[in-house]
Amino acid sequence: MSKVEKEPHHLDIAEGEHPPGYLSWIVWGLGAAFYLSGFFQRVAPAVMTDYLMADFQMGAAALGNLSAYYFYSYVAIQIPTGILADAWGPRKLLTAGASVAALGAFLFAAAPNLLLANMGRLLIGASVGVAWVALLKLSMHWFPPHRFAMTSGLALCCGLLGAVSAGVPLRMLIDHFTWRPVMMASAAVSVAIAVSLWIVVRDDPTEKGYNGFIAPGSETDHSLSSLLSGLLKVFTYGNTWIVAIAPSGIAGSILAFAGLWGIPFLTTHYGLAPAKSAALTSLLLIAWGLGGPVAGAVSDRMGRRKPIYIVGAFTASTCWYLILFVRNLPLWLLTLLILIVGATSGVMVLSFAFAKESVPPSLSGTVSGVTNMGVMIGPMTLQPAMGWLLDQHWNGVIESGVRIYDLGAYRSAFMLMVAWSLLSGILICFSRETHCKQMNRGA
Repeated sequence: MSKVEKEPHHLDIAEGEHPPGYLSWIVWGLGAAFYLSGFFQRVAPAVMTDYLMADFQMGAAALGNLSAYYFYSYVAIQIPTGILADAWGPRKLLTAGASVAALGAFLFAAAPNLLLANMGRLLIGASVGVAWVALLKLSMHWFPPHRFAMTSGLALCCGLLGAVSAGVPLRMLIDHFTWRPVMMASAAVSVAIAVSLWIVVRDDPTEKGYNGFIAPGSETDHSLSSLLSGLLKVFTYGNTWIVAIAPSGIAGSILAFAGLWGIPFLTTHYGLAPAKSAALTSLLLIAWGLGGPVAGAVSDRMGRRKPIYIVGAFTASTCWYLILFVRNLPLWLLTLLILIVGATSGVMVLSFAFAKESVPPSLSGTVSGVTNMGVMIGPMTLQPAMGWLLDQHWNGVIESGVRIYDLGAYRSAFMLMVAWSLLSGILICFSRETHCKQMNRGA
């Protein structure tokens, strides 16, 4: 029995009719809601560092590790995600991901000790790590090909919205209700998303009785043998190594600051209220999100990747140095520098185009996955490493159960951000310019 016959209420659909726009947007929107929640969970620890350190009686190293557990599993799940997306389909993968995210958020919120809190973050990272690939598959199946770039851009905007919601709004809720009830509520939201995904979403319009946009058998092979073969091949191209490592320093610095250490630094050393500090880190993320499309447009217009990337990386590292090592910056200048860092750090999105143009078209999907893993290695490494350095330079001061780190400790830790973002620019200097064209056309 065909899929159309299984759903008789669609039998009257005219042959050749594609799904109505509202239905495509509802299906896609539920996947985007899960992706948004993933960004929210990624950044959430930044606005509750004082609560977490007091509740679990931990220092900066343990806090950095707690936040990084999200990235440990997120990076690891990227390898099998392509296979799972094909084997299960986006509906099952997104529903399973949202369900595990709910379990992880519940475990994190209810954790009586640091071990269970870490396990909660680990589950959250692994579950939301599947969202991007599954959402792209929904875009391919539920929209015509010429809409793919637009829906991809909107997906990134949804992620940015999730990150911003984990700034000032989350801090205000936490100050009113404390962090555990708020994170418990986020677990309930994930449950609602999982249920909605299972009820509404289908892998392809044909399951609703409509014509699909993807020809059967036309999708990329994500089998294990194909994946392993592709991984070996992409690393034979020199640019792969460079464009996989370079964005880790840029994205790592942004997410280490906005995602964990920026708010306590701004609160302690600039005397800003936590909500105002959260607003500045949200501005950083917004500028980062807007800077990417601008960098892409300028690069495409120039027909060059390297100069835009190099200027952005060196400008970001310079501004990081000024923010972290120049004393008593006026608030307007601090805000301006944060905006410049965010905007210029947007050049890291060129890594994906750079990578795709540096390998044969048949390896474009694999090299994108490798590049995405490289991006996330930055925050995965920087957050705990900076926490360890903060603890090494801690002078023993505790207020309300929370360790207070002096400016010298922060400078020691933040030097990692400056050095790694500087390294990103240096690495790109050794890359081979693609001139925005496919360099290797062979298989």
